[in-house]
Amino acid sequence: MIPVYRSVQQIPAGFGPSVAVVGNFDGVHLGHREILSAVATEARAQGLRSVAVTFDPHPEQFLRPRSAPRLLTPMNERLRLLAATGIDAVLVLPFDAALASLPAREFVSRVLVKALAVRAVHEGGSFRFGFRAQAGVEKLREFGARFGFAVHVHPPVRVHGLEVSSSAIRELVASGDVRRAWWMLGRPFSIESTPARGRGIGTRLVVPTVNLAPYNDLLPAFGVYVTRLMVGEHRFHAVTNVGNRPTFGEASFAVESHILDFEPVDLDEKTPLELEFLLRLRGEMEWPSPEALKVQILKDVAWAKRYFRLAR
Repeated sequence: MIPVYRSVQQIPAGFGPSVAVVGNFDGVHLGHREILSAVATEARAQGLRSVAVTFDPHPEQFLRPRSAPRLLTPMNERLRLLAATGIDAVLVLPFDAALASLPAREFVSRVLVKALAVRAVHEGGSFRFGFRAQAGVEKLREFGARFGFAVHVHPPVRVHGLEVSSSAIRELVASGDVRRAWWMLGRPFSIESTPARGRGIGTRLVVPTVNLAPYNDLLPAFGVYVTRLMVGEHRFHAVTNVGNRPTFGEASFAVESHILDFEPVDLDEKTPLELEFLLRLRGEMEWPSPEALKVQILKDVAWAKRYFRLAR
């Protein structure tokens, strides 16, 4: 794992000079990865360090907690994905009242120039920073000329005619369109969790069904999905229902995966699970009887098995 600094004070003396990029990086999608790759490439070519500067919590969660979006990637996953891009270090700035009120010039002076000794900064064209996000890339260029660093502005990345952004991906996932979200992320949308309590979980999984523990970040729209489920080191094909299971009386929300190629594995309440959403089969429906639901489940399973056969 690359070094992760949780404040400016943690950055070691003599860290720079560096090449940097600043952003929230929710999802670490194809647009982010193009800029991060350019940062790492330039830093290596010039014998400098490459660093990504991000924030915790997400600024929207601090500034507008009631309307803030649910995130694609919790911080631990975001750091893992950032490390995989080839950069040398990550600086995670605590987003609080002091940082929110910091003028753009002070942010550049204190963080980019003094702490990181930047020689170049890469950003997308929509980048905003400073108090009330009043400054953009043109202001950053002005600061670059004043403090002696280059500014490289990258155009948006487009996939199948769609402009890639975290907000666009969140909208796709929230609507259940995990296929197009996959295009923009460059990988399937996934969530990391553990098994739910009270579901008969012991030291061994002996039934082909796993329920996830409560999950606070973004989930796809209610419905049935073709998925891959990682249980520790084991990877399974699965069909997953996200929803309230209305056929069985009182609504009970669950993310429930039925494993298609099941084999017993070690499992307890702390076993790490990762669930990848590959394709939405249908929305959630209320069936007239458990028997009718069972018929539909068999159809869902057949579609999922066909998907994995074709994928091979």
